[in-house]
Amino acid sequence: MSAEERQQRIASYLQKVEFASLEELAKHVDASESTVRRDLTALEATGLVKRTHGGARLLVPATDEFTFSARDTHQLEEKELIGKACAALIQPNQTVIIDAGTTTYHVARHLEEKAPHIITNSLPIAQLFAGANRLEVVVTGGVIYPKLGVLVGPLTVEAMKTMHADVAIMSGGGISLEGVSNSHGLLIDIQRAMLHAAPKVIFCFDHTKFGRQSVLPLCGLEAIDTIVTDSKAPRELVHQLRRKNIEVIVAK
Repeated sequence: MSAEERQQRIASYLQKVEFASLEELAKHVDASESTVRRDLTALEATGLVKRTHGGARLLVPATDEFTFSARDTHQLEEKELIGKACAALIQPNQTVIIDAGTTTYHVARHLEEKAPHIITNSLPIAQLFAGANRLEVVVTGGVIYPKLGVLVGPLTVEAMKTMHADVAIMSGGGISLEGVSNSHGLLIDIQRAMLHAAPKVIFCFDHTKFGRQSVLPLCGLEAIDTIVTDSKAPRELVHQLRRKNIEVIVAK
């Protein structure tokens, strides 16, 4: 494959996922990481992408699909109901990891009275608690991905690997009988570290995520203790998940 073909494939991939790790891109084009670094340097010179620590991101996304503020207007009522139901599962003073996402943001909105210790890589969630005196908030390091308001990259993963919490509150791009999937390799690296940092894992999905498989696999169903969703979630899939010994809470 020529350098031009590789760079076209890298650019096309970033158009789909918006950001990716160096390892992910190298696998995608079947080339070494040093070769991909050179390709990214060439693409950066065109103004199409921006190199980051450990990867690259698209500078001009094709749509606002992944923008935090835009995504937070989708299924807003359902997300708020899910947020309240999930927050009710948290005990006072627990240490809670909160994944970056619009649904988990709505969980965070209802946690202050529980006075938990919060660990997050979400800048919107950190900002939500900036003036809250009753909470202790730990924000991981890393590279800021501005479209999502999330910290990503090797520094974030390494920080999360040193953490321990009572509960991890997670999100994803899709949930099916094959497991949970998400759109970005950099997010998945961090989420896997989160899964290992807490003995109890709660996933929050609105009904649009059920039966959907996103770009990359995150985890199997065995990693999930509880799913919180809304009343529009497909009943048959909810039943099948419960048969897998997963607690499924339908927010009313």
